[in-house]
Amino acid sequence: MIDIRRIITMRDVIHSEMGQPLARPITRAVGLVVIANPFAGRFSEDIRSLYPVGRAIGERLSGDLRALLGGPAVAYGKAALVGANGEKEHGGACIHPMLGRPMREAVGGGKALIPSNVKVAGVGASIDVPIGHKDDVWSFDHFDTITVAVDDAPRADEIIVALVLADGGRPFPRCGSSPV
Repeated sequence: MIDIRRIITMRDVIHSEMGQPLARPITRAVGLVVIANPFAGRFSEDIRSLYPVGRAIGERLSGDLRALLGGPAVAYGKAALVGANGEKEHGGACIHPMLGRPMREAVGGGKALIPSNVKVAGVGASIDVPIGHKDDVWSFDHFDTITVAVDDAPRADEIIVALVLADGGRPFPRCGSSPV
């Protein structure tokens, strides 16, 4: 069972960049779930009980995020922000072993690894959620990041799990792949 304190969803729509309007807006849907960390304040070799927490969060939010996009998702990302009484592995246990499957199901596949990030920080800290193309890990045009934060989380004994779906890459990508 997951001890959820907050669920936050938002829709970020980019219409222009550097004063240049986009031919089509890029939409990013973000879901943040603030949960209790059952391992806060103590070390445990066995943190596998957090694996199904990630799956349950993915099952609960991925469909809602897909609906927020209003069209097909082509990129995704995930992250965890662990409160000060936890460790990075607690966040990793939430986002790595089982969260990916419900995210992939929501976007109709996904051959590429889901970019991710985990860190330990205090209340109100932000985390950069990396975003990449769902099928092509080398699509430089889709390498992106969205920064998220929750004003009153993570408390010392909490974890924030973040999921992102996007219907496009960066506005006006011009970096391309390496010519070498």
